[in-house]
Amino acid sequence: MAGRFPQRPTPPTRTTVRGGHVAVPAGAAAGIPRQAAAPARARRWVPDGPLDLGLTLGPLRRGPADPTFRATADGSVWRACRTPAGPGTLRVRAYGGEVLGEAWGPGAAWLLEQLPELLGAGDDPEAFVPRHRVVALARHRRPGLRLTRTGLVLESLIPSVLEQKVTTDEAYRAWRLLVRRFGEPAPGPAGVGERPMWVMPAPRTWALIPSWEWHRAGVDDKRASTILRAVRVAARLEQAVGMPAAEARARLEVVPGVGPWTSAEVVQRSHGAADAVTVGDLHLPGIVGWALAGDREADDAEMLRLLEPYAGQRHRAARLILLSGHVPARRKPKMRRVDIGLL
Repeated sequence: MAGRFPQRPTPPTRTTVRGGHVAVPAGAAAGIPRQAAAPARARRWVPDGPLDLGLTLGPLRRGPADPTFRATADGSVWRACRTPAGPGTLRVRAYGGEVLGEAWGPGAAWLLEQLPELLGAGDDPEAFVPRHRVVALARHRRPGLRLTRTGLVLESLIPSVLEQKVTTDEAYRAWRLLVRRFGEPAPGPAGVGERPMWVMPAPRTWALIPSWEWHRAGVDDKRASTILRAVRVAARLEQAVGMPAAEARARLEVVPGVGPWTSAEVVQRSHGAADAVTVGDLHLPGIVGWALAGDREADDAEMLRLLEPYAGQRHRAARLILLSGHVPARRKPKMRRVDIGLL
């Protein structure tokens, strides 16, 4: 969805990935294609405005080979997750101004109950007022952007910890290997075939992963220890879903190894927190500074100053800046990738 003007194709750079965009094909058929297996449950929902599934659900994908997330050629987005009721698979497709959700597994009912929140029903895009031309143009071109609210903490916390101070490729590889090695096949048709989807491990399973398996996945002791501390108090962390975003972040940061960067990345997804801007990021301050003031050397303090006009909506503003593709040219070499599993 790109408004009245055609949107120029954007190459899949790290910036667009961080902006949370996943290409979802329109699909050849006008209706819903025949299922490989009848869904346990289904629900139809009509959003109250434009909805772009790729933009809304894109932040939940951890790399193009994420075993818990997939966009298929028929225009569907598939998601396998561990809900409070158990593992479940959700298939979502938008057509004719309506959304169809289909779900399998013990968590099917929970997933369909949360479907509107997942697709941004609790978000208020109209509360956002662009203050800069680059932001206004990005918003005009992306009218279907909604902030998702998953209602799940651990599924965002663990991959966010894996992304601490490493390249995205390293973090995505670790997530992929650990989920496939210790997770379980997704319920329904997504869990079979040549490329089955997987549900991430339960908290107890994460806690029992041997040290050498973390090493093989390229995860250092510091990140592994943070995840182990988090899964030991998983129930308390999941309770943070019912708290305001600021209180939820405070609870998350009680866990040693979880700081402001990680807690912001989590509540952006679990709570749909429109104001949870990420600080401590290697690239974001320079991108925001360049887009809004031509300052590629901006630090966190300068980024927050530039985003002050968007108070209450700073995360949305940052996402629109990332999606705009208005980034400074690279002047330094990429961070060197070190696979500790080979050491």
